[in-house]
Amino acid sequence: MLPCARFFIDECGVLVAFRGVILGLISAVAASVAHAEVAIVLNSGDGTVSLIDKATMTETKRIPVGKEPHHLMATPDDKFLIVANAASNDLVFLDRVTGEIQRRLDKISDPYQLGFSPDRKYFVSVSLRLDRVDFYNGADFSLLKRLAAPKAPSHVAFNADSSLAFVTLQDSNELAAFELKTQTLKWKMPVGQMPAGVWVTPDDKYVLVGMTGEDYVEVIDWRTQKSVKKITTGKGAHNFLAVGDGKRVYVSNRVSNTVNVIDQDTLAVVDTIPVPGGPDCMEATKDGKQLWVTSRWARKVTVVDLATKKIIKQIPVGKSPHGIYFASHAARK
Repeated sequence: MLPCARFFIDECGVLVAFRGVILGLISAVAASVAHAEVAIVLNSGDGTVSLIDKATMTETKRIPVGKEPHHLMATPDDKFLIVANAASNDLVFLDRVTGEIQRRLDKISDPYQLGFSPDRKYFVSVSLRLDRVDFYNGADFSLLKRLAAPKAPSHVAFNADSSLAFVTLQDSNELAAFELKTQTLKWKMPVGQMPAGVWVTPDDKYVLVGMTGEDYVEVIDWRTQKSVKKITTGKGAHNFLAVGDGKRVYVSNRVSNTVNVIDQDTLAVVDTIPVPGGPDCMEATKDGKQLWVTSRWARKVTVVDLATKKIIKQIPVGKSPHGIYFASHAARK
């Protein structure tokens, strides 16, 4: 073989190999970008979803989803994230990692807050504006029954065996329990002013209710319908999120601009974190290092370093940010 021929073959091999490396790098980068995790934030006031790159903590996209998206939750199989559009009367299903819209489910009347029972048999939609609680089949979203629930049903939680759904009635200052099998009201009881967030302790003993019109979380023994304790928090105790260790739970205080940590064994506040702008919904990172909070009145998401309790960053988003979610979150208990 002539020397020039050998040179040509060698050079071609190098070029082919080099091209392969470059294409591999491009594919890897493209895959990384395509699957970059985002924080998904509902902007209730302007009907959009903000997508925030978690790594850079910057908003990358804002997507119109419907009218008044307030709350969200992952489907039980973790395939999608459901956004409840209260004024559009529909549910939007997002890719829970990227935030991109996958499909829309119409004719879900005024879904303000929502939840699946632990056994996945029932899907409950709380209609704050219409004073009603709607019960759907958890498998196909077919309507089972609609029940009047005056006044201003707000948040929902379930007991461990999926027999009851607990719903706060914000304007009548009550906690209601609905029997899921029969879709009937089992009982109602008075609580403090403007009850909102509701949480069932991991041992299934108590229901915790955030009193947005007060400065405490009320502890209810749901089996006897007795109030057993008032845990003093900040003013405007509103919503709950599990820390992820099975022992503690966060509660946001919209008026005092704080987040408390409640020990679920002692039923006492064990820590307080300053969060400005009317803290509302929360999401915690899986590694337990950060708390992401929607600052409802500031049009921002506040990211807090949990080791120092210092603000890492406030990220501008849309009007009246409410629900927040990202896939790599802390455990829900």
